[in-house]
Amino acid sequence: MNIRHKIKEKKLVKNLAKESIEHYFKLADSIFLKNPILANRYVTLARKVSMKSNVSIPKTLQKKFCKHCYKYLYPTKTARIRTLKGKLVIYCFNCKKFNRYRLK
Repeated sequence: MNIRHKIKEKKLVKNLAKESIEHYFKLADSIFLKNPILANRYVTLARKVSMKSNVSIPKTLQKKFCKHCYKYLYPTKTARIRTLKGKLVIYCFNCKKFNRYRLK
């Protein structure tokens, strides 16, 4: 097995991992109102895929789950979203903690 083949294989694995992460978050979005437990499971599966393949979760999707309890955040149902002093503040109803993101 040559080096070029290994590099192509790693890129393929990372692309598949990114696609599966996005797919899990789409599934969590669509099923949350019917079954929130399953939506939380999809988030944990997406995190496992990202850790296993060493791929970071995209910034837009990182805001959709709590960094402390790893539960899916759905506005008004499981999270409160506010802006304060140039920051986006997301409050998780499950673990009662805040996630803060800088606004551009």
